[in-house]
Amino acid sequence: MSVPHRIVSRIRFHLDESVTTKVAFALRMQDFDITTTQEAGLRSSPDPTQFDFAQFENRVLITKDADFLRIGSERWDHAGILYCKADAGIGEIVLCCISLQAEFDQNQMRGRIEYL
Repeated sequence: MSVPHRIVSRIRFHLDESVTTKVAFALRMQDFDITTTQEAGLRSSPDPTQFDFAQFENRVLITKDADFLRIGSERWDHAGILYCKADAGIGEIVLCCISLQAEFDQNQMRGRIEYL
């Protein structure tokens, strides 16, 4: 008898412009799927536009912008938010993403807001 297994989808991330793109570089070195606001052509776009992009792409938003906490609290169906404190360093953010990837899959992040 074979045991059914659940297909686990790795978390995909989107980096808001409030976080240095060096985080994207470091995460890519760890084989993470990540996009950035700059790469998506959304630099200086309003927060709701950036939030909608991350949701359309089904990506957890990594941000230091507290406005996204308000937006995320108004919508339970978002792909997830990783809110980083203002002084969070590159290493801290990368380690947090590694921990999230080990603990959750993309579906389990839906509607979650994690704090670093």
